[in-house]
Amino acid sequence: MSEQQLQQQIIEKAWSDPAFKAKLLANPKEALQEAFSLTLPEDVELVVVEETPTKFALVLPPNPADAGKPDDALDTW
Repeated sequence: MSEQQLQQQIIEKAWSDPAFKAKLLANPKEALQEAFSLTLPEDVELVVVEETPTKFALVLPPNPADAGKPDDALDTW
């Protein structure tokens, strides 16, 4: 299954299952583990944001110029 297909399944489940949606917003890693048996590494942070007609999310991908730099080096900028 592709990442896009998995994302669509997660969205559809959130739309149809209010309890899952609430858990996904509150504790996304645990919600995905319970619903999809998907375990994310401890060092991965997952943020779930619900868009509304007046609230939008803008996702900034990693800057290619920062590729290969250690995370702590970014903190000093």
